[in-house]
Amino acid sequence: MPASQTVYIVDDDAAVRDALGLLLSLHGYRTAFFSDAASFLRTWTLDARGCLLLDIRMPGMDGLALQQALLDLGSRLPVLVITGHGDVHSARAAFRSQAVDFLEKPLQERQLVAAIEEAFARDQGQASDGEAAEQYRRREASLTPREREVMELVVAGRHNRDIAHELGISVRTVEVHKSRVMEKLAVDSIADLVRQHLQQPGRRAPGS
Repeated sequence: MPASQTVYIVDDDAAVRDALGLLLSLHGYRTAFFSDAASFLRTWTLDARGCLLLDIRMPGMDGLALQQALLDLGSRLPVLVITGHGDVHSARAAFRSQAVDFLEKPLQERQLVAAIEEAFARDQGQASDGEAAEQYRRREASLTPREREVMELVVAGRHNRDIAHELGISVRTVEVHKSRVMEKLAVDSIADLVRQHLQQPGRRAPGS
């Protein structure tokens, strides 16, 4: 478990919070407790790591509403929904909002630990993806304006001769710029360049 990963528990029942705290501490998990959605939202940040163990029925904002609110805020924190009053409607709503699991009380220790481990693995994978994207953005920022122009046209599927004509430069110069782009972005092929470029947030394939 990475040192930064925490099980955030939001449940209005103090006895449940105490029991979960004891159980999870025996498994070596770091925990943080909140009695309602509002108190969790006051401390939550986008860089929170680990998972959220979230009760459905709470005064004020309920668990499903909190889950949706976090999605709207851009949270990628994996969510485990827990409830003592499970039904198909609630389960479907939880999974539509990307819950990792839907657990009914009384919680089974083995099932709970397995769900937390799955959530932590998902969180770690998302963090790795985010780090890779940040590395790519830093490399892309090192491109000159001309190299960026060439890159955009390459990603759009334009051939060297077409790029040269559009930019008013020679085919040989296009090839040099393309080579520098690939070196700076640490890609081995045009296909890899296109894939990494289009994987960045907010970008779409040309013509889409």
